[in-house]
This record gives sequence, C-alpha cells and structure tokens, in this order.
Amino acid sequence: MSYPTRVTVTEVGPRDGLQIEPVFVPTATKIRLINDLIAAGVRSFEATSFVSPRAVPQLRDAAEVIAGLDRSTGAKILALVPNPKGAELAAKAGVDGVVIVVSASESHNRSNLNRSVADSLAGFKDIVDIARGAGVDVHGAIATSFGCPFEGDVPLASVYRIADRFAELGIQVIGVCDTTGMATPLQVSRVCTAMQARYPGKTWDLHFHNTRGLGLANVLAGLQAGVGHYDSSLGGLGGCPFAPGATGNICTEDLVHMLHEMDIETGIDLGKLVEAAHSLERTIGRVLPGQVMKAGPRLTLHACDAVARAVG
Repeated sequence: MSYPTRVTVTEVGPRDGLQIEPVFVPTATKIRLINDLIAAGVRSFEATSFVSPRAVPQLRDAAEVIAGLDRSTGAKILALVPNPKGAELAAKAGVDGVVIVVSASESHNRSNLNRSVADSLAGFKDIVDIARGAGVDVHGAIATSFGCPFEGDVPLASVYRIADRFAELGIQVIGVCDTTGMATPLQVSRVCTAMQARYPGKTWDLHFHNTRGLGLANVLAGLQAGVGHYDSSLGGLGGCPFAPGATGNICTEDLVHMLHEMDIETGIDLGKLVEAAHSLERTIGRVLPGQVMKAGPRLTLHACDAVARAVG
C-alpha cells in the first residue's frame, strides 16, 4: 500500500472546536493556544470565523485573534467567512485565506446557514472577488458530504454540484467534510476516488468528526486514496452546533501520532502538541476526548514498580 510521504494537518480547533463552548474563552488565551501550536510546528490553521457575533458569540474577537498571531514562521492563517461582509472583515484583518462552506444537503444548509444551497452557490462569486481583490486565497468546503442528520445518505451528485461551482470559481483547495461523523472508510474511499477522477489537479482536504469512533479509520481510507491534507482539532474538541449528536473533530495529537507511526511526516512536534492539549483541557475545564494526551505515544514506557501488581 502506498501512502503520502508527508501530510498537511490543518488545526481547526480555534474555530470548529471553540465555536460551541458556552463560556467565552479570553482572546489572549486563544492567541496563546494558536501560537503554542505554531511553536509545535503546525503550519496551517482555521483560526476563527468572521461571522455574526449574535450567531457565534465565542468568535466575536476574530480580528483581535488574527492580530495577535505569530506570523514569522509562514503558518497559513485561514478564517471561515459566511458572506461578503465576512470576507471584507477577514481581508482587513490580514488572513492568508478564507474558507467558504456550503452543505451538500438542503436541510443542513438551511439549518447551518439559513439559506438554500442554490442561494449559497450564487453568493460565492462576491466573496471570491472580494478575497482575491485583497490578495487573499479562497478554499471551498462541502459540508455533509458523507451524510446528513436530517436526510440520511447524500448522493454524490449533490457533492458534485458544489464542487462544480468551486471549480468554476477557480478554487484549488476543496474540503470534503464529514460534518456529523456519518462517514465510513468505504464511503471515504469511493468519494475520494470519484472526486479525484472528476476534478484532476485539485487539492483535496478531508474533514472528519469522530462522532461514531471512525475518524482515524476514515483518515486511513483517505491516505490509501492518496489524500494528503486533513483537518483536526486539538484534544478532539468541537462539534457542529447545527447537527444533533455531533461530537468533536478527529483529535490533532492522535492524528499526528498515527501518521508518525506510519512514517508519514507532518513537521509537528508531538510532545509539544500534547502539552498544548493539556493546557487546552485546563482552559476548557473538562476532560477532552483525545487519547494520546492521556496514554502518551506508543513507546511511552513505565517502571514495573510504578503500577499495581496482581498477587495472590
């Protein structure tokens, strides 16, 4: 089996992870979190979203967060934008790229964005024009690509409809997103194979949630299909606020641990990543679902006399 030799990990915790936290995380804490991850070697971030503060109050400090980040390493700082105003604010704040998103299912798009899929697709040109006019890159993301909590299985034709529009707009990086954790490895294999054949030359980014425990299995299927870009969230934090039962993204340190054990390079220091995950857990004030942050890397050793023994 041939896998990519290097993978790009995009940390989405500061946006996708924090967005549903009920208690506001101080701006300085968000900045420190991202800068700690930059110091750990992460070079791609979905750092925030320029969305209405009424809709997502946790991210009301988007511009302040961007202003406080360490840009000396060349880390790519992305922000999700829902409309032209968001694109204008993101460009003014100095992001490297914006992410535009639409759901492949009509029901989820109306729940998530309060508009039809057709309306979302029609509105993208204005966003793209604003971003490119400011020298800002544009990434596209297709939510509910592997299933919708309201409609069930999503036809591949619905995913094509959106990817076709992204291609028309000249978008190079396209995210195929398992927003609600409904993907299976077989689905991932089929969708990746189909998308790569239909749109040769595009860069594919896979976005998985671990809602049903298949997150890293789905990554493996993506790797087998040759995909080299993945989104993840530190500590496994997060969950879509507009999807019943959704849990966090796949965990960044668990993903990096698996990739390194497969001899796939990421450029990320796993030890520093785990330290950042523990810091985030203290900030959030509850146990996070990440596994490597609890057990340590595979070859973490312990003294025999440090554990209880079965006797008698």
